[in-house]
Amino acid sequence: MRILISLLLFCIFLNSQIFFAIQSPFSTPKVSALLETNLQPTSIKICTTSACKEAASLILKDMDPKVSPCDDFYKFACGSFLKTTVVPEGATYVDKFSLASKKLEQELRSIVEEEINPKELKAFRLAKNYYKACMNTAGIEKQGLRTVLYELKAVGGWPVVEGKSWKEASFDWIQTAYKFRKFGYSTDYFFTVGIGGNLKDNTKLAIYVDETSLGLARQYLIQGFNNLFVKAYYKYSVDVAVLYGANRAIAEKDLKDTLEFEMKLANISLPNRERRDLSEFSTQWTVQELSRKYPNIPWIKLFNAVLAPILEIDNSELIRVDMPPFFQEFNKLINATPKRVLANYFFQRAVDENTVYLTNEIRSRKLKFFSEISGTVTQMTPRAAECFGMTMKSLGLSVNAQYVRKFVNKASKQSAVKLLTNILQQFKKSLTDVDWMVPKTQKIALEKAKALKSYIAYPEEFLDDKKLYEFYRELEITPDDYLTAAANMSNFLQDYSFSQLIKPVENSDWSSYSDAAIVNVAYNTEENSMEVPAGILQDNFFNKGYPQYLNYAAIGSIIAHQITNGFGLVGSQIDKEGNYIDWWSEETKTKYLAKADCIIQQYSNYTVREVGLELNGYNTQLENIAYNGGVKVSYLAYQEWAKKNSPEDKLPGLNYSRSQLFWINAAQTWCTVHKPEELKYIVTNDNQTPAEFRIRGAFSNRPEFSKDFNCPVGSTMNPAKKCEVW
Repeated sequence: MRILISLLLFCIFLNSQIFFAIQSPFSTPKVSALLETNLQPTSIKICTTSACKEAASLILKDMDPKVSPCDDFYKFACGSFLKTTVVPEGATYVDKFSLASKKLEQELRSIVEEEINPKELKAFRLAKNYYKACMNTAGIEKQGLRTVLYELKAVGGWPVVEGKSWKEASFDWIQTAYKFRKFGYSTDYFFTVGIGGNLKDNTKLAIYVDETSLGLARQYLIQGFNNLFVKAYYKYSVDVAVLYGANRAIAEKDLKDTLEFEMKLANISLPNRERRDLSEFSTQWTVQELSRKYPNIPWIKLFNAVLAPILEIDNSELIRVDMPPFFQEFNKLINATPKRVLANYFFQRAVDENTVYLTNEIRSRKLKFFSEISGTVTQMTPRAAECFGMTMKSLGLSVNAQYVRKFVNKASKQSAVKLLTNILQQFKKSLTDVDWMVPKTQKIALEKAKALKSYIAYPEEFLDDKKLYEFYRELEITPDDYLTAAANMSNFLQDYSFSQLIKPVENSDWSSYSDAAIVNVAYNTEENSMEVPAGILQDNFFNKGYPQYLNYAAIGSIIAHQITNGFGLVGSQIDKEGNYIDWWSEETKTKYLAKADCIIQQYSNYTVREVGLELNGYNTQLENIAYNGGVKVSYLAYQEWAKKNSPEDKLPGLNYSRSQLFWINAAQTWCTVHKPEELKYIVTNDNQTPAEFRIRGAFSNRPEFSKDFNCPVGSTMNPAKKCEVW
C-alpha cells in the first residue's frame, strides 16, 4: 500500500555515534568503599576479556560520579552523556536506541548498496533493484507526471483537474476504489479495510474495518479553517492540484469543499488516547448485519472490489468492526456529501500518496508544507537515506534475511533465549505475589504466562533459500521505473495480506516476524508472544560476552517491561490465545485501579524543568506501571540466576557491586538528550514518560535499589511512600 510507505518518507534512522571520556567513580573514597562492600566481596576477580573492557568503557563514559546516586540517579548514571551529546541537525533527540539504530543502518545500507550478483537469490536481487529504482532520479524526472496523469484519467478523472467536463453521474466510489487498487494505490481513504485477528477465535483471521488516517492530524482539522496548520494544508492541496493541471480558481473552490469533508471525517473519528478499552470499540458482525446497520455503504460490493482478485466473499462473512461509532456517523456523512466532493477527496489523497515517487518539483512542495507545520525549515532527506528507508519498508524481509546471514552472531540467539526464559519464569513468580489479583484471575494470568510464545533474533527460515524464493516468487522489480516498482510492490503486499484470510492461522508464520534488523522489543497482544529482534542484541543492550548483570539490566528489563504490558489494563482484555475476552474480575480491576492511582499521582507531581511543564501521570500510567514492574522482575530474575551460578567477575575500573552495576546499566539504557520542542511535545502528548522520570520514578519505588545504594529514607531516590503495582 503506497500510502503506508509514503507516510514514512521523511523518517530515517537518527544521529551519529558519539564517544566520551569520564573520570573515576565516586569522588569520595568513603562512599565508594561503602558501595563496594554492600554486596560484593573485596576478593572478587576482575574480568579482563575484551567484552568486559568494552562494557566498562561504555558505562564509564556516560556517568557523572560527582552526582550522588541517592539524590539524582539519572544524572549519576547518564550525566556525562547529557552534557556531551549533541543532537544533530535534522534529529530531535539522541538516545541509546537511536545510536544503535544508526550503527544498524550502516550495516543494512551496505547490503542494499552492494552490486547485484546475477547468481544471488532473487529475493536479494529484488531489494537491490528497488533501491536502484529509487536512486534513478534522472529516470524519475524524465517520466514526470505522465504515468500518474494516465492512471488518474483511467480511474475516472480527478474532478478538480477535469473541471466542468467531469461527469458526476458516472462516479461510483466503489468502482473508483477497485480501479485504484489495480494501479497499486491504497483504497483506505474513507476508512481502512484489512486482515487482522478474529475477536473471538484467534485460530481464524477476519476482515476488519476501522477509521482511516487523515491527510492532516485530527487535532488540527477539528479546529477548522482558522487553524494555521489547516490553512497550510489547504494551500498545499491547491498548489499540488495546479501542478497537476487544475485551474487555480476551481481548485480553491473545490478543495475548500473537500477540506470541509475531511474536517467532518476528523470530527467523527476518535483520538487514539480514547481507544484503550478494546471491548468498547471492537465488535464482529456479518456483512449482512453491517449492511443493515449502515445501509448507505455498499459493503459486499466494497469488500469484493478491494479483495479482488485474491478473494470473493458473501454476506455471511464475519467482519471485525473496530470503531462502530465512526461508521454510524460515516453512514450519514457519505449520503449527505456530493459526489464531486467525495471524488476530489479520494483523488487528492491518492495524489498525495504518490508524491514520494515523483519529481523534485512535487516533492519540494510537500517539503515546504512539512516545514510550515513543523515551524522549522525542513531539509530534503538525502536521496540515499530516503531510498534505503523505502527499500526497508517495502522489502524488509529480504534485507533482514541478508543482514542475519552477514552480521548476526548465531550463538547470541541461544544466549538471549535463556535470558528470556529466566525473565518469564520470574514474572510467573511475581504473578503469585500480587495482592490485587483475586485467586481466579491470578490462575488465568498464570495460564496466559505459561502460554506466552517467543520469537528471538530471527526466524530460521531466513537461512532457507527455498523459503525465500517461494515467498517472493510472484514479485518483479526492475531498476529503471520507480513508480511501477512501487505499484508492483503495493499489489504484492496487499495480495499477500488478503490471501492470509483463506489460510489456516499459523501463529509461528515466519514471514510475520521479518523485522530482525530493528532496535526494539515488542509484546504482540493478539498472539500473546514476545518478539526480541536481532537488531537489539547489540551494544549496551545485550552481548553474550558481557556479565549477566548487564544483560538482565538492559535487554532483560526491556523484555520484562513488555511482558508486564501484556498483563496490565490492556492485556486484561485479551486472553492467552489472543481472543478479545475480559478475564479480570471486577474486584481485581478495582484493586488494580487503586494501585495504579498511586503511580498516577507520583508521576503527576514531577515537573520537567527544561520546559516548565508537569507530567501527565494519567496519560502515561500504562507505560509507567509496566516499566516499574519490568525493572523489578528483571532485577529479581538476575538475583535468581546469580544464586545458581558462580559469582561473576567485576568490571575493570568500576568500583561497584554487581547489583549496583545492574541499576547503573538499566538507567543508562534510557540516557536521552532531547531538543526542547521535542521534550515539550512528549510531555504534552506522549504516553511515554521522559527518561529522567522513567528512572527516577521506577527506581525510587524499589526497596532493593535503596538497599543496594544505601540511600537514606527521605532522600530523592528513597521516598518514605513508594508505589507498586506488580
